Amino acid sequence: MIEQKTHRLVERPQISARFLADYMSSSPIKRRSIITGCKYQSLARVVQHDEAKQSISKFLRTENPQISDLKNTANKLRSRLADDDFERDLYDHNADYIDQFVKKVDEIELPLDVERLVPGKSPSITLGNVKVTADIQMRLRRLTKTNKVKIGALMLRYSKGKALKPETGVWQSAFLMGYLGLTSTEEGAEPEHKLCITVDIYGGVSYCAPTDSLTKFKHLEAECLGIAERWDKIPPPPKAIF
Repeated sequence: MIEQKTHRLVERPQISARFLADYMSSSPIKRRSIITGCKYQSLARVVQHDEAKQSISKFLRTENPQISDLKNTANKLRSRLADDDFERDLYDHNADYIDQFVKKVDEIELPLDVERLVPGKSPSITLGNVKVTADIQMRLRRLTKTNKVKIGALMLRYSKGKALKPETGVWQSAFLMGYLGLTSTEEGAEPEHKLCITVDIYGGVSYCAPTDSLTKFKHLEAECLGIAERWDKIPPPPKAIF
């Protein structure tokens, strides 16, 4: 009998901005687990929160948002018919995500007097010979009194029953600032640390990029170089089948 595959091999170094932030704020043992998971991706179906993130992004970008719209979206997800147990979990987890945001929305601090724009595409970048992907939920933009364009972006984080570690949020926002500096297509626009934000949905906390974000981005690049150098030597998880 042919054994069913359990993992997919990613031959070239690759990590998401989320996992990179986790990596930077984790113990050596956890770091090894993160990189192993990036190189050997499980083929098991994983619950994604795409609908929840899209709904919250739209809410945040609406001029006069109604919290009742989010509640209705969560209720519709819970009552949506599912073809199997995985789909049922998918809909319920997205509803939980939205419900938690509704509970915490008044605690989440975001900058005022800025344009809140659709996220658009989030191109990957190469950092220290590692492909780093990003999943931005909203773009931010403002004009200074001297007509300089300042830009930023927002990313959402959510883990049911567990608040995001503050240092993880800071690392992710620092990445955002460096990322925007490399990917912005608007001439003359400069990333601003106060507009580069990671929001912890469970904790109801916003983490802006720190003032030393450029230094932190260099540390991210250095760590990525180390990841790239070790990539080929990372062993597969026990009992993995390819």
